[in-house]
Amino acid sequence: MQQFMIGQYGGFDYEKFHKDFRNGFYGIEACSFTTAEDMQHLIEESRSKGFQVGVHFPFRADATRLRDPLFLSTDGQVREDAYQHVREELDVLTALQPEYILFHYPKPVILDERVNWTGWRFGDSREFIYESEITLEELIMRSEQLFEWLNAQSLQYQFVPVLEFDSLNRYIYDNDFFEQLLIRYPRIKLCLDTARLFLQDKLDPYFDARAILRKFTRYAGLIHLSNVQVNDSVQNSHYPVLPELSPQDGWAPIEDYLRIIRAENSDVKIMFEHRSDLISEEQLQRCYLWVDGILNGAAQPDSGNISF
Repeated sequence: MQQFMIGQYGGFDYEKFHKDFRNGFYGIEACSFTTAEDMQHLIEESRSKGFQVGVHFPFRADATRLRDPLFLSTDGQVREDAYQHVREELDVLTALQPEYILFHYPKPVILDERVNWTGWRFGDSREFIYESEITLEELIMRSEQLFEWLNAQSLQYQFVPVLEFDSLNRYIYDNDFFEQLLIRYPRIKLCLDTARLFLQDKLDPYFDARAILRKFTRYAGLIHLSNVQVNDSVQNSHYPVLPELSPQDGWAPIEDYLRIIRAENSDVKIMFEHRSDLISEEQLQRCYLWVDGILNGAAQPDSGNISF
């Protein structure tokens, strides 16, 4: 389980930390902290226990800004504001020295107008545009600018840039420009989110989550792992992955996804982006053991022999 991580969102939650974290876990991913005190707790715990810290941008909560920088906006001023926002955060994060900083890509999300996106949740209408509003050539140009800039910042501030796929359109999955950028800039890694991939697979008849995993997992530094149930509506978001959650009941085929991940990149970090408060400690330990068993062939003891 040395590749496992947990999340801390909104601040350093000691109750969640004591329930979710295990000795030997790789680290913690932090996002939207509200106080300097919480940042200090994270620094102290990481140093005393020897784990790594990753940041899901932004590290500091700011209600006056969108969470995700709109690097690909069709508005030049919005793009400049996005880059400036990141510059400000990088200066603050020198005290934390995160191993990686994660940003959503593409942002704004580019929506395929052939698809009904009613089930996709956006916090603000500025977070998405439609395919007809941006050309493939414009996306390639702005993506190249983003990769070049992130690569330069990563060298200056010593972190790994991670791009988490948001909803994808055919500009990305039917073309190879993005893969070529990952090859040209190997410091930049991907994050693949199992629940997000499954949701788009259910909503978008042109999208194939398994194909995306087979194509891009080799470039991933991180997997955001959680489940979600999709039947007539979207339910149980950020639910922990458990072997009894069957795809026949609308749950994501997590075991299939994990076996693809193992085949393509077995060393990738696994960040449990789930609500552990929804399950018991015994179920949480079973979640960890099940995932470890699929990825690493680890023995899975009976629940009666599990130690906490």
